[in-house]
Amino acid sequence: MMANIAVLATDQVEDIELTSPQEALENAGHTVTIISEDDKQTVTGKHGTEYKVSQNIKDANPADFDGILLPGGFSPDLLRADAEGRFGQFTKHFLEANKPSFAICHGPQLLIDTDLIKGKNLTSFISVRKDLENAGATILEQPVVVDDNIVTSRTPDDLDDFNKAIVEKLK
Repeated sequence: MMANIAVLATDQVEDIELTSPQEALENAGHTVTIISEDDKQTVTGKHGTEYKVSQNIKDANPADFDGILLPGGFSPDLLRADAEGRFGQFTKHFLEANKPSFAICHGPQLLIDTDLIKGKNLTSFISVRKDLENAGATILEQPVVVDDNIVTSRTPDDLDDFNKAIVEKLK
Protein backbone atom coordinates (compact mmCIF):
# COMPACT_ATOMS: atom_id res chain seq x y z
CA MET A 1 0.00 0.00 0.00
CA MET A 2 1.38 3.38 -0.97
CA ALA A 3 1.21 6.10 1.66
CA ASN A 4 0.39 9.80 1.47
CA ILE A 5 2.89 11.62 3.70
CA ALA A 6 2.31 15.14 5.04
CA VAL A 7 5.42 17.33 5.31
CA LEU A 8 5.19 20.36 7.60
CA ALA A 9 7.61 23.03 6.42
CA THR A 10 8.09 26.76 6.10
CA ASP A 11 10.90 29.15 5.23
CA GLN A 12 14.36 28.29 6.57
CA VAL A 13 13.72 24.54 6.33
CA GLU A 14 16.97 22.57 6.05
CA ASP A 15 16.84 21.80 2.32
CA ILE A 16 18.44 18.34 2.34
CA GLU A 17 16.23 17.23 5.25
CA LEU A 18 13.23 17.95 3.03
CA THR A 19 14.52 16.80 -0.36
CA SER A 20 16.41 13.64 0.63
CA PRO A 21 13.53 11.96 2.55
CA GLN A 22 11.06 13.20 -0.07
CA GLU A 23 13.10 11.53 -2.80
CA ALA A 24 13.41 8.29 -0.80
CA LEU A 25 9.66 8.22 -0.14
CA GLU A 26 8.71 9.01 -3.73
CA ASN A 27 11.19 6.42 -5.06
CA ALA A 28 9.40 3.86 -2.85
CA GLY A 29 6.09 4.87 -4.47
CA HIS A 30 4.71 7.14 -1.75
CA THR A 31 3.17 10.60 -2.21
CA VAL A 32 4.59 13.63 -0.39
CA THR A 33 2.44 16.70 0.31
CA ILE A 34 4.12 19.89 1.58
CA ILE A 35 1.91 21.79 4.02
CA SER A 36 2.70 25.30 5.24
CA GLU A 37 1.10 28.44 6.65
CA ASP A 38 -2.09 30.01 5.32
CA ASP A 39 -1.87 31.34 1.76
CA LYS A 40 1.82 30.43 1.37
CA GLN A 41 2.59 29.28 -2.20
CA THR A 42 6.27 28.39 -1.70
CA VAL A 43 8.74 27.94 1.14
CA THR A 44 12.37 28.98 0.80
CA GLY A 45 14.98 26.66 2.27
CA LYS A 46 18.01 27.80 4.25
CA HIS A 47 20.10 27.57 1.08
CA GLY A 48 17.69 29.60 -1.07
CA THR A 49 15.84 26.87 -2.95
CA GLU A 50 12.09 27.34 -3.26
CA TYR A 51 9.67 24.45 -2.76
CA LYS A 52 6.05 24.47 -3.91
CA VAL A 53 3.48 24.25 -1.12
CA SER A 54 0.74 21.71 -1.88
CA GLN A 55 -1.67 22.70 0.90
CA ASN A 56 -2.09 25.32 3.58
CA ILE A 57 -2.59 24.28 7.19
CA LYS A 58 -6.10 25.79 7.24
CA ASP A 59 -7.17 23.39 4.44
CA ALA A 60 -5.18 20.32 5.47
CA ASN A 61 -6.92 17.45 7.27
CA PRO A 62 -4.48 15.12 9.04
CA ALA A 63 -6.93 12.23 8.58
CA ASP A 64 -6.19 12.42 4.82
CA PHE A 65 -2.57 11.37 5.45
CA ASP A 66 -0.93 8.07 6.38
CA GLY A 67 2.18 9.60 7.98
CA ILE A 68 4.05 12.81 8.69
CA LEU A 69 7.58 14.08 8.00
CA LEU A 70 9.06 16.92 10.05
CA PRO A 71 12.28 18.22 8.48
CA GLY A 72 14.59 20.48 10.49
CA GLY A 73 16.30 23.79 10.03
CA PHE A 74 14.55 26.81 11.58
CA SER A 75 11.23 25.74 10.04
CA PRO A 76 9.90 23.73 13.05
CA ASP A 77 10.54 26.60 15.45
CA LEU A 78 8.78 29.06 13.11
CA LEU A 79 5.81 26.70 12.73
CA ARG A 80 5.54 26.36 16.51
CA ALA A 81 5.01 30.13 16.68
CA ASP A 82 1.58 29.72 14.99
CA ALA A 83 -0.75 31.58 17.36
CA GLU A 84 -3.43 28.88 17.14
CA GLY A 85 -1.00 25.97 17.58
CA ARG A 86 -2.33 24.31 14.42
CA PHE A 87 0.95 22.63 13.44
CA GLY A 88 1.29 20.99 16.85
CA GLN A 89 -2.34 19.86 16.70
CA PHE A 90 -1.84 18.53 13.18
CA THR A 91 1.22 16.56 14.35
CA LYS A 92 -0.65 15.30 17.43
CA HIS A 93 -3.14 13.48 15.20
CA PHE A 94 -0.38 11.17 13.92
CA LEU A 95 0.86 10.23 17.39
CA GLU A 96 -2.67 9.70 18.71
CA ALA A 97 -3.56 7.52 15.70
CA ASN A 98 -0.21 5.67 15.90
CA LYS A 99 0.59 6.65 12.32
CA PRO A 100 4.20 6.76 11.10
CA SER A 101 5.83 9.99 12.30
CA PHE A 102 9.28 10.97 11.04
CA ALA A 103 11.36 13.85 12.43
CA ILE A 104 14.98 14.82 11.81
CA CYS A 105 17.34 17.37 13.38
CA HIS A 106 15.12 20.22 14.72
CA GLY A 107 11.95 18.49 13.46
CA PRO A 108 11.23 16.84 16.84
CA GLN A 109 10.45 20.33 18.20
CA LEU A 110 6.95 19.85 16.75
CA LEU A 111 6.62 16.54 18.63
CA ILE A 112 6.98 18.50 21.89
CA ASP A 113 3.79 20.41 21.11
CA THR A 114 1.76 17.17 20.97
CA ASP A 115 2.24 16.52 24.72
CA LEU A 116 2.56 12.84 23.76
CA ILE A 117 6.30 12.10 23.91
CA LYS A 118 6.60 11.28 27.60
CA GLY A 119 8.35 7.92 27.87
CA LYS A 120 9.32 7.84 24.18
CA ASN A 121 12.87 7.12 22.98
CA LEU A 122 13.96 9.86 20.56
CA THR A 123 16.98 11.61 19.12
CA SER A 124 17.47 15.03 17.57
CA PHE A 125 19.95 17.80 16.94
CA ILE A 126 21.85 18.51 20.17
CA SER A 127 20.16 21.88 20.88
CA VAL A 128 16.68 20.28 20.93
CA ARG A 129 17.51 17.40 23.28
CA LYS A 130 16.98 19.21 26.58
CA ASP A 131 13.53 20.36 25.42
CA LEU A 132 12.64 16.77 24.49
CA GLU A 133 13.87 15.54 27.88
CA ASN A 134 11.83 18.23 29.63
CA ALA A 135 8.78 16.93 27.71
CA GLY A 136 9.48 13.47 29.14
CA ALA A 137 11.35 11.76 26.29
CA THR A 138 14.49 9.67 26.70
CA ILE A 139 17.27 10.78 24.35
CA LEU A 140 19.43 8.15 22.69
CA GLU A 141 22.70 9.13 20.98
CA GLN A 142 22.15 7.14 17.79
CA PRO A 143 21.85 8.06 14.10
CA VAL A 144 18.24 6.82 14.05
CA VAL A 145 15.87 5.96 16.88
CA VAL A 146 12.69 4.00 16.19
CA ASP A 147 10.10 3.94 18.99
CA ASP A 148 6.95 2.24 17.75
CA ASN A 149 5.82 4.45 14.83
CA ILE A 150 8.07 7.42 15.66
CA VAL A 151 11.37 7.60 13.76
CA THR A 152 13.82 10.35 14.72
CA SER A 153 17.30 11.26 13.53
CA ARG A 154 20.00 13.78 14.47
CA THR A 155 21.51 15.61 11.50
CA PRO A 156 21.88 15.54 7.70
CA ASP A 157 24.83 13.16 8.25
CA ASP A 158 22.25 10.54 9.32
CA LEU A 159 19.99 10.90 6.27
CA ASP A 160 20.93 7.56 4.67
CA ASP A 161 19.98 5.67 7.85
CA PHE A 162 16.91 7.88 8.40
CA ASN A 163 15.64 7.37 4.86
CA LYS A 164 16.09 3.58 5.09
CA ALA A 165 14.20 3.52 8.40
CA ILE A 166 11.25 5.64 7.20
CA VAL A 167 10.82 3.66 3.98
CA GLU A 168 11.03 0.40 5.98
CA LYS A 169 8.45 1.69 8.49
CA LEU A 170 5.95 2.20 5.65
CA LYS A 171 6.27 -1.40 4.32
